[in-house]
Amino acid sequence: MSDHNKEKMPSELGKTGPTIEGFMGQYPEIDETAYLASSAVISGAVRIGADSSIWHNVTLRGDANYITIGTGTNIQDNSCVHIDSSRFPTIIGDYVTIGHTAIIHACTLGDRSFVGMGAIVMDGAVVEPEAMVAAGAMVTPGKRVPTGELWAGRPAKKMRDLTEEERASLQKSADRYIEFGRAYRLGKAGGPYQHFTVRPLPTQEG
Repeated sequence: MSDHNKEKMPSELGKTGPTIEGFMGQYPEIDETAYLASSAVISGAVRIGADSSIWHNVTLRGDANYITIGTGTNIQDNSCVHIDSSRFPTIIGDYVTIGHTAIIHACTLGDRSFVGMGAIVMDGAVVEPEAMVAAGAMVTPGKRVPTGELWAGRPAKKMRDLTEEERASLQKSADRYIEFGRAYRLGKAGGPYQHFTVRPLPTQEG
């Protein structure tokens, strides 16, 4: 990379911008502080709140019902969020973490809930505030994951109660991704950053 490119903000380096499109007169509403990766796709009736982040290859498709995403929520790479056109929107609260490659379909995720990598949450399900769905789990239609519980498996069932440390980590996860999003938008100018440090590539020998 040239010295000129090193001086640019991350958002300026080869970015063409996310795909943002309307559907039948419905258009996304996106807070100016949200971070949208260049390969994200957001269509239709989708609202994204302040300091939320939508990462690479995420699809948010609010084509015949709506999707709302609160403040400080992160939806990580390759995840898909959709709705049920006849019954259920998708409602995602504040400070929610959704891991890589998750499927969130026509359900409700409460504030500071956590959905692990590769998990599926299906139509009409509710993940209550400060509840956790384990990586790879499938929450089947209409199920409710109560506050303070960890559910795992396919179909997902209660595994155990969360520890106090684990419940505290839910907000920390969201806080870290708020900073990641700000760093991608603003680079060093958005600092100082408290929840991560940058570790450069090791020097090559020879």
